[in-house]
Amino acid sequence: MEAAVNAKPKAKLSGANPKNILPAWAQWSVNIVFILYSLLCIIPIVLLVMVSFSSEDVVMREGYKFIPSVFDTSAYDFLFEDFRQVARSYGITVSVTVIGTVLSMVMVAMYAYPISRRDFPHARFFTFIVFFTMLFGGGLVPWYLVYVQLLHLKDTLWVLIMPLLIPAFWVLVTRTFFATSVPSAVLESARIDGAGEVRIFFQIVMPLSLPVLATVALFQTITYWNDWFLSLVYITKNENVSIQYLMYKTMQNVQYLAQNSQAMQALQQAGAYVRFPAETMRMAMAVVGIGPIVLAYPFFQKYFIKGLTVGAVKG
Repeated sequence: MEAAVNAKPKAKLSGANPKNILPAWAQWSVNIVFILYSLLCIIPIVLLVMVSFSSEDVVMREGYKFIPSVFDTSAYDFLFEDFRQVARSYGITVSVTVIGTVLSMVMVAMYAYPISRRDFPHARFFTFIVFFTMLFGGGLVPWYLVYVQLLHLKDTLWVLIMPLLIPAFWVLVTRTFFATSVPSAVLESARIDGAGEVRIFFQIVMPLSLPVLATVALFQTITYWNDWFLSLVYITKNENVSIQYLMYKTMQNVQYLAQNSQAMQALQQAGAYVRFPAETMRMAMAVVGIGPIVLAYPFFQKYFIKGLTVGAVKG
């Protein structure tokens, strides 16, 4: 009889499955909703690619189609006419994105960690400084003069990196993560074992903070990749412009020639080819622009799901 009494709670516990909280029909409903939402996100990209491989005349006459009536690569032929410039701009953008993202992630963490510690006496002062820059700025002219006349970075790759290096918003987000998610007991035990602040930061704090660091890296990657304004302001040599600014400048030139009848007549008199695939080239520019950036989120996604501080301190 005693064995029978003890068997009941065991059977009850063995039948419980914490992973299947929702019934089957609810799980299927959630899956269907997310599948439909994913399709709504993918379908516009597929349409973008299909239109970029369509004929300009067909697009202007029949509109956008998922299956092109006439397969045409004239938009890409026009876009890659100067392939060396496109390849160089691509290399500039990739280099700036990789270097800028890594430096930004490290420097944001190095600024945020001291102001997150309660034993740092000047934490409020430096927090106020970084918060103040979110509310007020010096303006475009002083911003330009600092990088051109003071730092002498005009027409260099560093001028495409430094203005976006330490975003104030992500400093505050990282500070909050350090203050709430990095266990103080782990830091104290490391100090007792003789570890210095530099070793604690790089060997303990950074590995425990991969979720927030991956978030900063992802958004900084997108920021650096999509930036074209810095090339417009600071770069005067074509060999140092980013791919986004190159696409922007190409589109502006095409629109100017398409809307300026005198320029079109001058090109016709010179015997130049004046049929510009304006609409399909805009789509081709979007396809070329997104490029490797579509691979960034899957690389960082695993760090968003589960933090590494779970189990760092034993209860």
